[in-house]
Amino acid sequence: MAAEGGDVHGEAALVRSFRPATVLDAGCGTGRVAIEPARHGIAVVGVDVDGSMLDTARRLAPGIPWHRRDLVGLDLGTTFDVVVMAGNVPLFTPPGMEPALVAGVAKHVRPGGLLVAGFSLDRGYAPADYDAQCDAAGLVLDARFATWSGEPFADGEYAVSVHRKP
Repeated sequence: MAAEGGDVHGEAALVRSFRPATVLDAGCGTGRVAIEPARHGIAVVGVDVDGSMLDTARRLAPGIPWHRRDLVGLDLGTTFDVVVMAGNVPLFTPPGMEPALVAGVAKHVRPGGLLVAGFSLDRGYAPADYDAQCDAAGLVLDARFATWSGEPFADGEYAVSVHRKP
């Protein structure tokens, strides 16, 4: 993507646009999204269940706290201004576990904070389902985009949803 001139930091740019002091990258993988806001002075924590991906993240950014945990039932004991799930994170959750995933990450959103998630819509997980799970977790829809760069959403193949904790 970068070789073709694409923006590999679109997710991080959207997160930074909310001006958070703290960010949880839920499903951080190798840390691609988490590292960028950290470079701009934002306190970031990364969580992923894949140890080999976290090994890469730790090598690339040893100063960021990286945790090997499942997002379902996640409890870090703290909250964040923004929790981000980039890279189709909900689609990697076993079928039927999506409500527990959303509840696990939503409890890490501070009051007034945001949960930002982007995922493909061609795999049977619809925005209405996700919205209902966010609602059950105490979050309300704030915005929905077609891309991480903020294009308006109009029933496309991808959605980036922004939910706020009142």
